Amino acid sequence: MKLTRFLPFACALSLCCSAIAQSPATITADLQAAAQPTHDATWWKHAVVYEIYPRSFQDSNGDGIGDLNGITQRLDYLQKLGIDAIWIAPMFPSPQVDFGYDVSDYEAVDPQYGTTADMDRLIAEGKKRNIRICLDWVVNHSSDKHKWFLESASSRTNPKADWFVWNDGLAEDAPGVGAFQKKFAHDGRVPPNNWESVFGGSAWTWVPARKQFYYHKFYKEQPDLNYRNPAVEEAMFDGMRFWLDRGIAGFRLDAVPTLFESTGLESEPEVAGVNKQGDPNLHTIYTDNLPEVHGVIRRMRAMVEKYPGNRVLIGETYLPNTMELDKWYGSADRNELQLPMDMLIGFQGDTAKLDANRIRTYITEVETQVHGSQPLLVFDNHDNVRSHDRYGDGTHNQQIDKLIAALLLTSKATALMYYGEELGMPTTQPIRVEDVKDPIGITGWPAEKGRDGERTPMQWDGSPQSGFSTNAKT
Repeated sequence: MKLTRFLPFACALSLCCSAIAQSPATITADLQAAAQPTHDATWWKHAVVYEIYPRSFQDSNGDGIGDLNGITQRLDYLQKLGIDAIWIAPMFPSPQVDFGYDVSDYEAVDPQYGTTADMDRLIAEGKKRNIRICLDWVVNHSSDKHKWFLESASSRTNPKADWFVWNDGLAEDAPGVGAFQKKFAHDGRVPPNNWESVFGGSAWTWVPARKQFYYHKFYKEQPDLNYRNPAVEEAMFDGMRFWLDRGIAGFRLDAVPTLFESTGLESEPEVAGVNKQGDPNLHTIYTDNLPEVHGVIRRMRAMVEKYPGNRVLIGETYLPNTMELDKWYGSADRNELQLPMDMLIGFQGDTAKLDANRIRTYITEVETQVHGSQPLLVFDNHDNVRSHDRYGDGTHNQQIDKLIAALLLTSKATALMYYGEELGMPTTQPIRVEDVKDPIGITGWPAEKGRDGERTPMQWDGSPQSGFSTNAKT
């Protein structure tokens, strides 16, 4: 990483280093070796990756929504900033229930963002500036409007009948059926267990045409794909090849630990309290981070490595510890993700604090306990309150922003930034429920305000719409 490109951040370096430095007596040989700069020229080992939420970055046609041509217009800015690769949140055709994370066609561009030709131009213009383009690959689920699901939901005998996760459910009066399940009864049947959607309610939705429930870890409009069917894996790999052939540099894999669920359909253990949606808190041991997912990732890595140019797989991997993170690299074999996201330092909830001992521990672990793999540090993304607010104390936020930048940009790790992070953009939460766009905020208000606050338009200048759009309504 060329730190001279980030001189505005370097002023915090001495403060940062003094906060996490160890005395010579406590520095191990392993840590000393791990801290040495790499001489491997592979691009992503020295990269700053910049996430762009396309709706919010730059509107090029005045409709109030950001688009691909807007990103192309701002490539010179990104080049001057020192960005090596852009990760673009989903720009595929979508009903936009979850703002693109419900994909209805994996091999096209949503018209509100542009055309496939616009994407080709963005890739080409980025190449001129040594900026690579990575796409957000929604690997766990599709939209319920995708042709695959429409066919699957039509009957139990169609060719794609088992491309999604279906179940007959249980009789409403069956032994052991809980009150939560009974809330979602249909035709005398209830979901087979207590599994919950991340966005509230049961993770099972009834389809009258099949007289069955389908599983969805997220919104009901996002049915989970059935990766126990090899045809599903191959279809998703075909979609990835479509974009790899067009020159994209790799993929960020959305919600990748949730690809598999236990075939035993055991109810998740309950833990104390309820979540922001009012549902029981669960320990998701049967629906998250199951071992079968690693086989898919190994095969995906093998497929991607057939392409030249060191294409990269980045994983959205919220994991409990460094030991689990190492598995996503492939442990000693290093044959899975090149860059699973290390969230252990950057995401500690809304009460996160810059604690030197915790930071030292996690940086030491990721530099010494992942079999020599390349760390990827992340402090911000489109799903979380910005680090400016999570770590800020309301008085020293700018100084804390610089401290976080120093941690992100002076470690050995590859760095992942979120648009506006370089400006210290704050989270701007909606004040009224009628202003909320994010469905999780609508259903969870006021305990859950949704994710609109971290997705507000990029602040380019001091004009009425901050240079984002000529439209007064964005």
